[in-house]
Order: sequence, then C-alpha cells, then structure tokens
Amino acid sequence: MASGKEIRSQISSVENTRKITKAMEMVAASKMRKAQDRMRASRPYSEIVRNIAAHLAEANPDYVHPFTIERESSKRIGLVVVTTDKGLCGGLNTNVLRIVTNKMKEEEAKGNSIITVAIGTKGLGFLNRIGAKVVSSVVQLGDAPRLEQLIGPFKALLDEYNAENLDAIYLCYNKFINTMRQEPVIDQLLPLPKDTLKVETKSHSWEYIYEPDAASVIDTLLQRYIEALLYQSVAENIGSEQSARMVAMKAASDNAGNVISDLRLIYNKTRQAAITTELSEIVAGAAAV
Repeated sequence: MASGKEIRSQISSVENTRKITKAMEMVAASKMRKAQDRMRASRPYSEIVRNIAAHLAEANPDYVHPFTIERESSKRIGLVVVTTDKGLCGGLNTNVLRIVTNKMKEEEAKGNSIITVAIGTKGLGFLNRIGAKVVSSVVQLGDAPRLEQLIGPFKALLDEYNAENLDAIYLCYNKFINTMRQEPVIDQLLPLPKDTLKVETKSHSWEYIYEPDAASVIDTLLQRYIEALLYQSVAENIGSEQSARMVAMKAASDNAGNVISDLRLIYNKTRQAAITTELSEIVAGAAAV
C-alpha cells in the first residue's frame, strides 16, 4: 500500500489536472457560443444563393451548368476532409475519419482512384499516415476562419472537376445537431444533387434582366453556392468541435473529482491503519514494562 505522502502527492496532481480541465471546459463553452452564432449566421446566405440560382435555372431551361450534370461513370473522385486542428474533443475526429476510411475503401473496391483535400491538422496527419493522395491542405484556421483561406486549397479539386479529370467531389465533416450530438456526414458536393436546384411550386413565375448574360450570372451564382457550402461545413465542424471539447472536459473534470474522492478515502484508511499500528506498539511496550 502506498504511503500517506505518496497518496497526498497523487491527490495534488489530480487536483491540478482538474483545474486545467475545468478551465478548458469554460473556454470551450465561451467559444462554442460564438462558433454557433457564426454557423447559424452563415446558413441563410447559402439558402438565398441556392434559391436565386434555382429560379434562374428554371427561367433558363436551355442552359445546363456543368455542376448539375451527372457524369456517366465515376472513375476518379475527390474528398474534402474537414477535421480539427487540436485534440481533446472526444471522438469527434475519430468518427469523421472512420466514415472517410469506409468511403475510400468503398470507392477503391469499385476501382476508382481518390484524391483528397485536408482541412485541419488531424485530418492531414491521418491522410498522410494511410498514404492517401493529398493535393492540397490548409491548417491552423483558428476559431473564425475566412472564406479566402478555404478557396485556394479547394480550387485544386475544382479545377480538376472543371477539366473533367474528376467525376464527383464529396464533403466530409461533422454536422452540428445540438450541444450533445454531432453527426459525421459525407455530402455530395459536385455534381449538385438533382433536388438542390428544385423550385417549390408557385402561383407566379420570374422574369429576369441579365447583365452580361444568363449563363454568366448562373455560373457565378453556382460558384458562390459551392463556396458557401464549403464554408458552412467548416463552420459546422468548428461548432461541433467546441461542443465536443466542452463535454469532454466536463467529463474529465467529473472523473478527476471521483478519483480525488477515492484517493482521499484510501488516504484516510491508510492514516487510520498507521495510527492503529502505532497505538498497538505503544500498548505492547507498556505491557512489556
């Protein structure tokens, strides 16, 4: 059995750890609220752009944008893998990287080749370890990433798609459901799913005046829509990260409290046993005299 001094040292060590995890929990809670505000603020933009593009596409059925054309065969695909830069957020990264691995195995079983773009240090490290082909990456985005930080790395995939060297692009990230739940998802980014530009039935229609022309306007809008989806996925992932970290640090603090209680109980038992032994020795010595 450990001595009283050793147990006190263990208690002190766990208490210091609990202070750190408690502080990290409070910081994550503060960042989580800000991340959720940014995430919710970015959602209306992508929806409005989608609606406008859908209305324009309906008004110009003769023009079909390449982003909406389903290609006959998928021999080469691109994956955008969104993860965190830091750890200590539970199984958040593990969950999304698991579905990425399954997707890669599934595509490779079909004979398809895969190229990837890594957003986040954890995803970049994982893709390098498994030998995936990483064409571009961006790390250390911080808590408030900007769209211009993401466009450059993503352009490597987009250029390949526009050159018809890629048949599909998928977006892998953690979707924020609520504070306690984050869901890893893989969304098809390109070609856009058929229902993406679907317009709800209305009692009226739209007529547009274009400058310079309808094709240019639709091209620009769909480009902005794709960029908005990319930014939204990163915002969702950051919101998920801070929520998962807050929950993980709270669990760590609670576990540290339980360990401290157990150690104090052991310490008290050890101290009581030592006192009992000492009294027995005193009594035995007195009897001998």
